[in-house]
Amino acid sequence: MADSLASQIITAIGGPENVRSLTHCATRLRFELVDASKVDQNSLEHMQGVLGAVPQSGDRFQVVIGGGVATVYENIMHLPEMAGVGGASASDDGQKSNADVKAEARSKARGKVAWLDSFFEYLSDSFRPILGVLLGASIIIALVNLLISLNVIPNDEVSAGWVFVKAIWKGVFYFLPIMVAYNASKKLKVDPWLGGAIMAMLMTPQFTGLMDAKTTTCVENAALGTKSCMASIFGMPMALSDYSGNVFVPLLMAAVLALVYHGLKRIIPESVQLVFVPFFCMIIVGALTAFIIGPIGVWVGNGLGVGLAWMNTHAPFIFAIIIPMLYPFLVPLGLHWPLNALMLMNIQTLGYDFIQGPMGVWNFACFGATAGVLFLAVRDKDKDMRQTALGALAAGLLGGVSEPSLYGIHLRYKLIYKRMLVGCGLGGVVIAILGWLFPSVTAAGQTVHGVTTTAFAFTSLLTIPVFNQMWVYAVSIAVSFLTSFLLIITFDYRTPEQKAEVLARAAANQKTAVSSVEAKGVAPAAATVTATKTEAPAAAATTVVNAPVAGHVISLDETGDPVFASRALGEGVGIQPADSTVVAPVSGVLQTVAETGHAFGIKTDDGVEVLVHVGIDTVKMNGEGFDVKVKANEHVNAGDNLVVVDFDKVKEAGYSTTTLMTVLNTVAFASVTPKTGVDVKAGESVIDIQR
Repeated sequence: MADSLASQIITAIGGPENVRSLTHCATRLRFELVDASKVDQNSLEHMQGVLGAVPQSGDRFQVVIGGGVATVYENIMHLPEMAGVGGASASDDGQKSNADVKAEARSKARGKVAWLDSFFEYLSDSFRPILGVLLGASIIIALVNLLISLNVIPNDEVSAGWVFVKAIWKGVFYFLPIMVAYNASKKLKVDPWLGGAIMAMLMTPQFTGLMDAKTTTCVENAALGTKSCMASIFGMPMALSDYSGNVFVPLLMAAVLALVYHGLKRIIPESVQLVFVPFFCMIIVGALTAFIIGPIGVWVGNGLGVGLAWMNTHAPFIFAIIIPMLYPFLVPLGLHWPLNALMLMNIQTLGYDFIQGPMGVWNFACFGATAGVLFLAVRDKDKDMRQTALGALAAGLLGGVSEPSLYGIHLRYKLIYKRMLVGCGLGGVVIAILGWLFPSVTAAGQTVHGVTTTAFAFTSLLTIPVFNQMWVYAVSIAVSFLTSFLLIITFDYRTPEQKAEVLARAAANQKTAVSSVEAKGVAPAAATVTATKTEAPAAAATTVVNAPVAGHVISLDETGDPVFASRALGEGVGIQPADSTVVAPVSGVLQTVAETGHAFGIKTDDGVEVLVHVGIDTVKMNGEGFDVKVKANEHVNAGDNLVVVDFDKVKEAGYSTTTLMTVLNTVAFASVTPKTGVDVKAGESVIDIQR
């Protein structure tokens, strides 16, 4: 029986003992090897199921699989001989997986205040596991509200059918404290069932029935619409509250439980811990929660809710703008969980929440940016990004989940945030103005400036009906979505190099497809049409590309830049500059001019696309030392000045001054031949093109 593809790959890579680690991206297996010289590259390249084998710097090696890479990766990791080899998923741009991007974003807040970072991780891990049920419940609420608004079902809370439907989603929020207690306890390395059991004690009919006892005194809170009661338990006063839906109490309780639990495990013999640790924890922490922790948690939650409600009432304009502008920075760092907890607390205490409306503005600005990325990916035939963006957009619009967009796309491309924040700000202004002009009226008859909701809803298309003043909310999120979308497709989200790499890869894929068809002896019309698009008129054919700067010409392999050396951006040369003035190597239109002045893309009238990249990693200089002389979409003649560069400043900053130049659409020509190992003046030929 023939070996599986997974086994064949491991054999060709040098065996399992040669693999330090293995990750995968959307199309490739990424190996960290002990010794890259042991790889049988020829065998890999001719292996059925493998599209290519690419050696990288050091002992790294990539095996290109295509869309089925995840299955191949799993098959490899399940091979008996691969036991113990670590692995993770990565992304096509660089070596970072989504988890890497997330960790990198969060690491920006680490190391300065360690306890604060641990606190936010505690909040995050207490809520994240139950996001699925919260999402499911929010969609049920949205659909019910939609059906009521369309008069499909009556708004009759007395009927048995209505009570049943309400119970489906109400159970999630009623027993939310038990779920949070379970997760919080687990995070703190405490028996999670113990945390859930203690929290459940406060929600039993026996405990809640104390509010109706004859010896209990209760006071109504008109501001919050809640009732607070005081009972006498064994002669001691106990403040009673409705803990259903409360999230602060289980978070506080789990922290105290962790101290007691781990303390008891240190003093109780291991042989009897199974019995006596839970016993003492339930007695001690149960009593502390009922008498002290519970009332404190309710007081803290009520105080924060009232404080934000005051801000929303007295400064609604500021509130509606600051929330969507803050969220893009809070979510990547995991710092948005306190606000999520406050939303739940608002619903439990005030009967409505006013944070989710402005939060929806941020979410849809995020989704609009993703839609813009998807539009460009389809236009540029970027298959990998198209798949990523399509999945992220579906998760956002239908589920209200922003993480796939953030970690999969936005945090990888810095320009996206500049476009997206404009959408957040403009959407915030719209919801602030309309929310003030058309206030919401709560079920209790209160007038509230802004958009409100009585449910904890993930802000997606499906949950729009749960918002009071639905049309205000819909207009606001539409503005934020369209603003981000239009800014992305108008100004792009990639640097010139990133865009050029995508276009070059798409052109290479197109040529491969055409070659594959021709190899079968077919001359399809589509292939002919494609070829005519890249061929230049004979009378105006560009046959040479000139040096953009005086200096010594080297091959791309000698430049030290792996992307250019791989020819992903086409064939070309590197020039070690002897002058400060960089000129146009050909005549044509400037399709791209980097804001930082380090890169220029020129397309000639007959279709030759040339990239001039001044220095390596000089984008990080943010334009310092670069005096740009041209603008995008200008027509330049060969020899016209593009930029004057202070190369001494580039060297002082620690970057290479080597200026790289490639023909981006190399695959469209019969040959692109660089002239290396010579000294040239600006304007002298360094690349020959044959069609």
